[in-house]
Amino acid sequence: MPLFKRKSKLKRSYDEKLMKLIREQKRQFEAYEKVESVIVDEQPEWRAHYKLQKAKYYYLFKEARIRRLNGNILD
Repeated sequence: MPLFKRKSKLKRSYDEKLMKLIREQKRQFEAYEKVESVIVDEQPEWRAHYKLQKAKYYYLFKEARIRRLNGNILD
């Protein structure tokens, strides 16, 4: 039954893409966290970007939990 084998390969490739996205988003989120801690004046634009990066990261992390991905996401 080659159909199931193909489905497994397809899922694995999308899982790898999701893990890559999570790692990239985590780096961006951490960079925004560092900038946010350094900024003296409270700027609404930076605050909005920070919240957006945080929301993206947590969404991807939640998606990985739903898909039951195994791996070290927090590297």
